[in-house]
Amino acid sequence: MLTMQRVSQACEVDAVAALASAIWNQHFVPMIGQAQVDYMLAKFQSSPAITRQLADGYEYYLALDGGQGAGYCALVPQPAQRTGQLSKLYVRQECRGRGVGKSILAFVETRCAVLGIDNLWLTVNRHNAGAIAFYHRMGFVTAGPIVADIGNGFVMDDYRMVKTIGAC
Repeated sequence: MLTMQRVSQACEVDAVAALASAIWNQHFVPMIGQAQVDYMLAKFQSSPAITRQLADGYEYYLALDGGQGAGYCALVPQPAQRTGQLSKLYVRQECRGRGVGKSILAFVETRCAVLGIDNLWLTVNRHNAGAIAFYHRMGFVTAGPIVADIGNGFVMDDYRMVKTIGAC
């Protein structure tokens, strides 16, 4: 059974960073190359980066399957604007196809409802066909391309995807 655990302790931050490293090195190296994966892990998914994000209002959650890390997500709520960014949703390769991503997303949408958020958005690498198809199945629509310079000569070549959630 999948359980969601809010990340707040240093050991939980370290667990997310370790999970990120495993997932990113397995999934994204063929897509964007080792150098960019290494850079992005250090800049966005390392323990210090996650700790800074938590201080800036990100909500991180570990998805645990039988007590083991199956994936993780990060929500950046902006309740005053009734919007939130699904900043991260990643699932270990061996856990894909078992409903883990769908369960994580359902959890995020429930959390958004609690916070009064009715618009959820995300960015996804435009070459990540599996993730794009997943988000379409989950009700997201593609809102357009985004190319963002992230430093060190790297760019994120993404699509912005949006979903209206809630009872309205």
